[in-house]
Amino acid sequence: MAAEIPAWQGYTLYIAPESYLFDPIAPKDAGEKKQVLKIERDEEGSITLLDSMPTLTLREKELKVYGILGQITLHTAPYLVLVTARKQVGNLSGHALYQATDFRICPVPRDSKPSVMEHPVERTLLELLKTHLYSAPFYFSYTYDLTSSFQRSESQRGALWQRADERFFWNRYISTRFIETTSSGKTDLSKFILPIIFGFLELKQINIKGNDLTYGLIARRSRHRAGTRYFSRGIDALGEVSNFNESEQFIILNKGGKELRSSYVQTRGSVPVFWAEVNNLRYKPDLLIMDKHETAEATALHFQKQVATYGENYLVNLVNQKGYEKPVKDAYEKAVEELGNPRVHYTYYDFHHECKGMKFEKVFGLIERLQGKGLRAEDYFQSDGGRTTRKQSAVVRTNCMDCLDRTNVVQSTLGRWVLNQQLREVGVLASGEKFEDQKEFWHIFRNVWADHADVVSKAYSGTGALKTDFTRTGKRSWEGALQDGVNSLTRYVRNNFFDGSRQDAYDLFTGAWTPRKGATGDKRAILVRLMPYIWLLSVAVLVAAFLAPRSDDDATRNKITAVAVIVAFTSFYFITERGLEYVAWPTLNRPEETMYYDGPGYSSGRHGRAAISAHYEGNRKGPKSTARDILAEPAKVSKGRRGGEYTQ
Repeated sequence: MAAEIPAWQGYTLYIAPESYLFDPIAPKDAGEKKQVLKIERDEEGSITLLDSMPTLTLREKELKVYGILGQITLHTAPYLVLVTARKQVGNLSGHALYQATDFRICPVPRDSKPSVMEHPVERTLLELLKTHLYSAPFYFSYTYDLTSSFQRSESQRGALWQRADERFFWNRYISTRFIETTSSGKTDLSKFILPIIFGFLELKQINIKGNDLTYGLIARRSRHRAGTRYFSRGIDALGEVSNFNESEQFIILNKGGKELRSSYVQTRGSVPVFWAEVNNLRYKPDLLIMDKHETAEATALHFQKQVATYGENYLVNLVNQKGYEKPVKDAYEKAVEELGNPRVHYTYYDFHHECKGMKFEKVFGLIERLQGKGLRAEDYFQSDGGRTTRKQSAVVRTNCMDCLDRTNVVQSTLGRWVLNQQLREVGVLASGEKFEDQKEFWHIFRNVWADHADVVSKAYSGTGALKTDFTRTGKRSWEGALQDGVNSLTRYVRNNFFDGSRQDAYDLFTGAWTPRKGATGDKRAILVRLMPYIWLLSVAVLVAAFLAPRSDDDATRNKITAVAVIVAFTSFYFITERGLEYVAWPTLNRPEETMYYDGPGYSSGRHGRAAISAHYEGNRKGPKSTARDILAEPAKVSKGRRGGEYTQ
């Protein structure tokens, strides 16, 4: 359904010494009254609407702008975040859909001199903002609400920002000033507010047995508790979980002059208890389960929201029931049992055991179990010529440890199961027929879901999904196995050494951290900071000694080699014993307090913490716990969930 108040589809931006002037671009026959948005380039950054474009005696630059994402304040100044390039990625029922491809960040105050913008903290924050903008897939429409499912969209009215599902309104935080100005009744900026989603969007035109239809898949990533694989796990006290995504598969068929629409929504999200994995340079981090007194309330709040939004919740837990992952499974089952919500239906499925040998077709056995608990293939949204004829009244919420690879297989299988029913319902397929028999469509279906898996995975883990060669072709290949190995190694490197800055970028853009004064430096001891360089130097000496030609002075070389070997092993041991200090942790919401938490629960170990043992003992509060040491403290609120000052 179209927005009653669409957003402006672009502007000519005039950058003058005293102000920014956004002159909306509208078709001549649109009959719309245009007002020019004026933002003063002073400390206040006052916003007004002008009935006509003023005459400019002096202007610095003129730009074409395709959207205003909002305004964000960094360390020294506020900035406008603008879309300066876009590409059309599809057309949904007459509504053009776009992906943002280029951006511009403009300082609001005119006295934002290079010296101010080159402040080390400001420069770092600007770099984080740019990195986030250019690494995230952002989609938008000027006339259609992409943040809402088909079903929710049918009941919403008003401007795009008023209709938007606040969970998936990715630029909601940086749009705050425009929204508050509009809500206060001072100035209506509704047409200047452009909601975007962070996620996946793909539409394909298909012909099945002479029927032309649109097949599409949308993934919407929640802005709440957003983050990276090892720096954002579990739940917070507000009932928000990490890596929460809503995926909506749909078909649109024009039949008899009317548009038939069917859509099916699924969700994924981290196990809704307080848990974490603490990086320490080992391939598997330390697993931590927090047996917090807030757990029951937070889990209950999470599922209250899910039931209110989606109806019946069918939970599918795919984590292993043995070994490293078992404590997560046990904690989830305990939380659900204590929940006692009759509208929440839990199912455990040991994916790796059941689908051993890449026998993913066995996932249909899981669907049979879900059907036994009440799940129906006919439970999806449907409309006929704009009139709702059926509503989806239940959702399947799937999770594994990361809510990525195993979850992707289950979600695509559920999508496949429901899609057959949808196509039969609209008369494209006869009873007993399957779309998998349509080779072209079956190929498209597999590749769209594989693309979806890669995008969701890249946002959280930093790489594409695993096993997508099987998803795309139905076969496991050596190339696919090799790519999985590369992805696994890349994940390890990124998660330990690069994801801290990615987490910072998430926190900055979504408002989980707000800039403050008083940046501090690296507080690690000088020896800790120097040790990697000492190790590298010793390795370089060893390589040089090995490559050097033989001479009469081999005794000296042997002594140097022996010393280098001792230094290399000693420094390497030093680093591994203090692995926690060499992980690239987030620096905005640096989780310092998680290292000193002492409470009931489970910990798989305390590796790489030699340097903090004494500090840990000195920071204990209350009587010593008899439980194993826990290092991860759940946040009290989503915003600023980890706390801490900015560390340069």
